[in-house]
Amino acid sequence: MKICLNGESADTRGAETVAELAERYELAPNTILIEHNGIALHQREWRERRLAEADRVEFIRVVAGG
Repeated sequence: MKICLNGESADTRGAETVAELAERYELAPNTILIEHNGIALHQREWRERRLAEADRVEFIRVVAGG
């Protein structure tokens, strides 16, 4: 299925949930924030949030610093 990932067309690589999508892209859960259709998700919501054709997903890398 095709989605918009970080502003570009992308394939979900067979992922059905936001959590599976993060796993397919080999992203460490504690280093990213995920936005799904404009809503920032808490990590506990990732497994419940199902993907659909043309969804908008943003992976935002969390960086510590000062």
